[in-house]
Order: sequence, then C-alpha cells, then structure tokens
Amino acid sequence: MNLKNHKAFPAGIKISLLFIYLCSFFSPLSLLADGSVVSKIYHPYVQPLEKEIELRTLYEKDDNNNDQQKVKLGYGQSLSDSWFGEIYLIAHKDGGDAFAIEAYEAELKWQITEQGEYAADWGLLFELEKEEGDAWEAASTLLVEHQWGRLIGAANLSAIYEWGDKIDDELESKLALQMRYRHSPRFEPAIEFFSGQDYKGIGPLIMGREILGPARRLRWELGASFAISSDSPDLTIKTALEYEF
Repeated sequence: MNLKNHKAFPAGIKISLLFIYLCSFFSPLSLLADGSVVSKIYHPYVQPLEKEIELRTLYEKDDNNNDQQKVKLGYGQSLSDSWFGEIYLIAHKDGGDAFAIEAYEAELKWQITEQGEYAADWGLLFELEKEEGDAWEAASTLLVEHQWGRLIGAANLSAIYEWGDKIDDELESKLALQMRYRHSPRFEPAIEFFSGQDYKGIGPLIMGREILGPARRLRWELGASFAISSDSPDLTIKTALEYEF
C-alpha cells in the first residue's frame, strides 16, 4: 500500500494506516486476542441519520464435543456523515452453563473516502472492550472494499492490544476476508476466510436485506467457518440480525 499516492488523506489518517500496516506486517497472522477469530466483517460505509439494533450469535464446537456460545446485543447510530458509533453487551456460555454477561464493548467507525472515489473504499474501525477480571482490549481495524461488477471483496486487517491485571500485555493481529456475489438485495452468497490465534478457517455465508418501510430495513446473515488448522474449533456458526431505522 503506497500511502504517498493518497494525497487526499490528512496526515493523521496516513499515520493510522501506517501503524496498522506495520503491526500486521511484523505481528504474525497466527495471533489474535483471546476471543473468537470468526466475527463480523465490517464494511467502510456510514449512512447519515441511520440507527440500528443488532443481535449477533456465535457457536463453536470442536472434535471433543466441547461447545461455546456467545451473544452480542448492540445499539448504534450515525454521529455524522462519516462517523458511526455502537455499544454492545456481550454474554457467553460454555457447555451446559447458563449465559452470563462477560464484557462490554464500544465501537467507532470512520468512513474515510466516499464510495467510488478511489479504486477501493477505505475506512477505520476503533474498538474498546472491557472484560471480566479487569481485562481490556483495544483494536484498530483497516477496512477496505472493492467491487468488480457483481463481485464485492472486503478485507479487515486489525491491530489488537490487550492488557490487564491478570493477563500479559500483548500486541496482536487478525485478518478477515470476504468475497460476496450481489445476486439481489434479498440474497447474497459469500465466502469468508479468517486467520488468527491458532486458527485458520474458511466457509460460506448467505445474507440479505428486507425493506420494512421508509428508511426501515432488516438485514440478516448466516455463516459457517470450517477449521483448516489443527488447533482450531472444527465448526463455527454465526448469525446476525440488524434492524435499521
């Protein structure tokens, strides 16, 4: 990535992009924070005046029939034409245990370029998570998207720092890729790839959008990721519902 060619980017953006690029280059992609590697893939766009309620679930199962589940419930809204903020409540259950609140998270997304302004569309995502046991995690993610006719490719490249009283301070990284086919607004098939701590996985995803009325939409996703590395959960299933208004 040649930052010198992006003359329209202010110096602060160039520094942020360079930081993420260097962290991803020098930190092995086999690293990630202690959470699941399979997660939401973000797109670098902000819709002005939009609000949303979001529900996400994640289910992991390994070859020893150990399973974990996570639920994220969030509320978000646009703060301007280029900024979007969201807060999450995160619950987790392990095996037959009951769900318990384990973390709180805040996100801030910045749409850097206008859609179609350059060969690729660019954005940045900033995340801060407070977990049990006074553990914290902060992340900066570079969001990139490019379209080839009906094919759309998205990449999320994250630099992650975690710290706390009972954990070692670590700087880590994550890579998530998505290629989807825009068949229609109501149905888009995709394939996703994730690389992180002791995990590499790939799998299909289907998504769609239903129009419920003026400025009201319901987006849905259903995906599965299958491990292609030996130490990974064999199967990860994720779902999402987003009500936009």
